[in-house]
Amino acid sequence: MTEVSVVGGGIGGLTAAQELAERGFDVTVYEANDRFGGKARSMPIDDPDGLHGEHGFRFFPAFYRHVVDTMERIPDGTGSVADNLVETEATLIASTHRPDQVAETGNPESLREWLEALRPAFAEDLPSEDVRFLLERLAYLLTACEKRREEELDDVSWWEFIDAENRSQEFQDRLAFATQSLVALRPEVGSARTIGTIYMQLLFGQLDPSRPTERILNGPTNEAWIDPWVAYLEDLGVEFHPATPVRGFEVDGGQVAGLELVDGSRVRSDEYVLAVPVEVAPEFVTPELARVAPELDRIDRLETAWMNGIQFYLREDVELTRGHQVYADAPWALTSISQRQFWTGYDLDERGPDEVEGVLSVIASDWDTPGIVYGKPARRCSREEIATEIWEQLKRHLDGPETRLTDDLLVDWFLDPALVETGGVSGTRGEAVEGVENRSPLLINTVGALRNRPPADVGVPNLTIASDYVRTNSDLASMESANEAGRRAANAICRRHGARETARIWELEEPAVLEPFKRQDRIRYRLGLPHPGEVTQSLRRVTGRLSGRA
Repeated sequence: MTEVSVVGGGIGGLTAAQELAERGFDVTVYEANDRFGGKARSMPIDDPDGLHGEHGFRFFPAFYRHVVDTMERIPDGTGSVADNLVETEATLIASTHRPDQVAETGNPESLREWLEALRPAFAEDLPSEDVRFLLERLAYLLTACEKRREEELDDVSWWEFIDAENRSQEFQDRLAFATQSLVALRPEVGSARTIGTIYMQLLFGQLDPSRPTERILNGPTNEAWIDPWVAYLEDLGVEFHPATPVRGFEVDGGQVAGLELVDGSRVRSDEYVLAVPVEVAPEFVTPELARVAPELDRIDRLETAWMNGIQFYLREDVELTRGHQVYADAPWALTSISQRQFWTGYDLDERGPDEVEGVLSVIASDWDTPGIVYGKPARRCSREEIATEIWEQLKRHLDGPETRLTDDLLVDWFLDPALVETGGVSGTRGEAVEGVENRSPLLINTVGALRNRPPADVGVPNLTIASDYVRTNSDLASMESANEAGRRAANAICRRHGARETARIWELEEPAVLEPFKRQDRIRYRLGLPHPGEVTQSLRRVTGRLSGRA
């Protein structure tokens, strides 16, 4: 049997392991942490049988095809892990200065219901000319051919593409928080290709009655998904080595000759899958590998941002909406889910302190804007200050006509352990510096980043890549992209060794009615002509370009 060593036990590594093991390969997974699941994993607090904390909550929109297909093939009880997905019903958009808005996330059954569901996303309280312009921009994106998207729109920021500087403040605020809460990315630096495509996929998800618009798990991630997954892979013969960091590759003759573990031991295999995070991957790229596969040498040009979670454990179950909450004016770009209403597969009464009745899981996506309590950005705060600041931002959004969060509700909190406090002094005065470093940042799709993302099959004879920085159809730092990358890595190995069956790869779906417009734009692009929608941009931008050509 062909032996495969997988370095990294996150979603990409576990996916590659499953696809290969199901096809008869002998797979071993090496993971630096003591638990598998990567950024998606949950971890027990103090007691293995107690409450769980997470990096953040899991979210499965309708366009997640790869990861859900994998879950459907993982046995769990009498069904599969996919049975642990629960459909949401509504998203609350909370504000400190205007009434709350609620966007339904169920599948609309008529055009009127669909338009009503989309209205809070971008039309509510926006000037009509801004709404019209945004729709024109989205039409531009959807009718652009793939080459134009990759070679033009990836080099334009979302902020520039939607001409935010020349739009109303309401428009800027709405599109800014919607983008930041979605992908932990400032719209000023995120590519129009990535943000626009994913934005439209989320909207299209409400049109497809065959798939739920969005789902979340019915318990902590490891209990509902990762632990059954590891058990299934072990049944397939996969060998797991947790808490076993790999120091690097041994390279000989332009290919990987082995792994060197931190303890000094060596591992030899026929094939190697690199499934470590983007901030770790460059450590594995030797000069010889970079010569064979130049794409590997560009990974360190990819950028990361912070998107970390905190769980608040409450004396009462504060349900809020049956879905996500988005905090429109929160300086730290907060989103949350009130978990217990969904945790049908997790008995909270038997976990942790008796007084805990509810769990509010929150993600903070902006770590550079000063907060409202200490006047400091999150990265400059201590862990205790981060918890206090987020709690206060939540309260100011949720405590309007009725009080929904009070201090006496709070029993405890759990902040992502990847945030580690740093100490030291700075400046000539020797001032003490407080803050945290993030040991698990998130890949972000900045302008022009597509050219720095390697394929899963990089051209090294026995090496493939399986992580969310691989070039994929979904093209976003996510479980879906990592899963697709794992499939692509496994498929490359299968092709090398003559396996006839390969893992399925789904394209992103867009309405078929748009295809004639894309074909027309392919011709225009080959001829060097602009997209017809170019004329809809603001007068300032058009005249600026004309004057630049004069």
